Amino acid sequence: MRLLWVTENHPPSPGGMANSCDRIVRGLRGAGVRVDVVHLSRRTGHHREEGLRVVPLGDDPEHALRRLWTVLEPGIGDYTHVVAFGGTYPMLAAPVYARWGGLPLVTLLRGNDFDTGMFSLRRQPVVLEALRSSAHVCVVAASTAPQVSALAPDTPVTWVANSIDTTEWRILPSEQRAAAAWRAANVAPGHRTIGVIGQLKNKKGVRLLLDALPAGRFHLILAGDLEPGIGEWLAAHPAVAHTVLPFQDRYQLLSVYASCDLVALPSFYDGLPNVALEAAALGIPLLTSDAGGLADLVDDEIGFRFPAGDPHACRAAVHRAATATEADLTALGEAGARRVRDRFGIAGETDGYLKVLESVR
Repeated sequence: MRLLWVTENHPPSPGGMANSCDRIVRGLRGAGVRVDVVHLSRRTGHHREEGLRVVPLGDDPEHALRRLWTVLEPGIGDYTHVVAFGGTYPMLAAPVYARWGGLPLVTLLRGNDFDTGMFSLRRQPVVLEALRSSAHVCVVAASTAPQVSALAPDTPVTWVANSIDTTEWRILPSEQRAAAAWRAANVAPGHRTIGVIGQLKNKKGVRLLLDALPAGRFHLILAGDLEPGIGEWLAAHPAVAHTVLPFQDRYQLLSVYASCDLVALPSFYDGLPNVALEAAALGIPLLTSDAGGLADLVDDEIGFRFPAGDPHACRAAVHRAATATEADLTALGEAGARRVRDRFGIAGETDGYLKVLESVR
């Protein structure tokens, strides 16, 4: 197999989708699949990598996409599939390239593409056309599959969960010491630390969590770009102890994870965030909603789960986390780490995509 892989998210772009794209591509290449990545980029500068073509969209993305076809057309017959990895422009261009090249289209649907795309006047037609033009669609949350099928009933849909490579994902002793020193200097005795990490957008439910936090029980660590209004809320509630940190690379976040007793993802809707897998793999209990792929990962055996968007259930989950013993938290964390190793490894993710690609060759 040889894939023409079209994406807006690929290193050195930041964020979880770029990390996921890189991980999946590396897994497929490791399995012997040739993958030529076309990165539709809004960044300046170039990232050199074998099998990677960076296409600056600039101020005229329509021109960039049409010009790209001029470059691709002479060799399009060398490919077996076109893959759209999320994002508006990949889902706009990849179906056209696949039709013009006479190739099957496989769409790897990520969380935001569907959850908000279906309610966007601009993006909904693009997403629907991509779903209905695909030979196969892959989703990262089991609950998304029937929703896609309702809108594109003739398109097969397969759930392939996100994964994490745990071989080098661990907290070093130096990071543990740095975290302990930070806690000693910043966290009041008797407070548990609860981390909210990543791109803290409206969908992440940060305000829902803030309204559920009891004063004097937790120290909140917000690591990432804050959604509008959060800073004002924190200023108006000085009794809620907190620390705000800037958005950081995932490996820089290891010392942040080491500072957390729990990691929270109170999302209203979501895919399967890398943060959830990263925290669980490190043995940190999760406090999450049951949105999207979080329901596939989290239950009472590894954390504290509540129905998405339910403020009373969120408050009850926070109370359970506050009153759990240290032994309870340790047991939850160990169970979470085992689950990630057993069910959310890279080999399983790669095998899932290989089966889909084989089915539409």
